[in-house]
Amino acid sequence: QVQVVESGGGLVQPGGSLRLSCAVSGSSFTINRMGWHRQAPGNQRELVARITSNGDTYHADSVKGRFTISIDDAKNTVYIQMNSLKPEDTAVYYCNADLTTPYSRSSYWGQGTQVTVSS
Repeated sequence: QVQVVESGGGLVQPGGSLRLSCAVSGSSFTINRMGWHRQAPGNQRELVARITSNGDTYHADSVKGRFTISIDDAKNTVYIQMNSLKPEDTAVYYCNADLTTPYSRSSYWGQGTQVTVSS
């Protein structure tokens, strides 16, 4: 019954910006940690950034200083602001939500959203 839905992907020129959103919906859950991962063709899925419920953040070296993860607890939504985008940022971006429900602690994935950085 938990749903994780990403939005905000699209085509952007090098140097441009995008903001991705990931909304978690359902009943009786608590967010422990949420993060963004990406996967380019032929590559392994890599962690881009993540944020814990207490606000601690991690950003991969490849995006540090350009991307910023944040969370809106009231909306159960995590964002990643992506600035100074480069062609190598092109990938499918996936949202991951580590949640606690009355029954278990589980990890949920969104379907992914395509980000393409190209002229």
